[in-house]
Amino acid sequence: MKEQTIEQLRTLRLPGFIQALLEQQEQKMYADLSFEERLAFLVQKECLRRDNLRLQQRLKSAKLKQSATISEVDFTVQRGLHKKKFLELAELQWVSLHHNLIISGPTGVGKSFLASALGDQACKHGFTARYCKTADLVSDLLAARADGSFKKLTAAMARTDLLLVDEWLREPILEPHARELLDLFDDRFRKASTIFITQLPVSGWYKLIKDPTIAEAILDRIVHDSLRLELKGDSMRKITSKVKA
Repeated sequence: MKEQTIEQLRTLRLPGFIQALLEQQEQKMYADLSFEERLAFLVQKECLRRDNLRLQQRLKSAKLKQSATISEVDFTVQRGLHKKKFLELAELQWVSLHHNLIISGPTGVGKSFLASALGDQACKHGFTARYCKTADLVSDLLAARADGSFKKLTAAMARTDLLLVDEWLREPILEPHARELLDLFDDRFRKASTIFITQLPVSGWYKLIKDPTIAEAILDRIVHDSLRLELKGDSMRKITSKVKA
């Protein structure tokens, strides 16, 4: 009867429940618990397994640039990163409110790492996330437009709670590409959050979007609802290098 029950649980796809059941049978510490208490442990184990599985799926779909967590952020390096402010960002209220975040600063100061840590935190809190470089994002949008999958792609992106756009305006954006980005940001406007990771201050954005009308429209959908994290200082690669001059 035991084997039959376990087989039925496998059919129901409850591996966490099965694992907990076998643990209870092998360990005497559960023997004096009531039926309800033991059942609660079984259900809890299965729920935990499913939560972990969903988390791993969210992290896999996010395709973050690097593995980074909030606990790994180094606040001792002088780069304009205020611990209290960043930990407030890590609480993700701004994601719940569909605000954006602009992380700006020179090369190597740790912008992508901090963004990835926030993306990881978002996944752990049940939000969906997706990382992409600006050039790849534009390429994906153009390819989708060409093969007829544009609506499917943009619908998926519109549903993504947190979009991380790296290398934002590293190169000028031509008018046809800017139109695709405008459509995407318009779909996400006040419905989802975006992290823009860039070397340029916001004051330099306008001139790099080659159509003035579209530039105004894009900035209008980004800037007013955005928090800002402005970094400075030496490259983290230089600071952490083991090669000494």
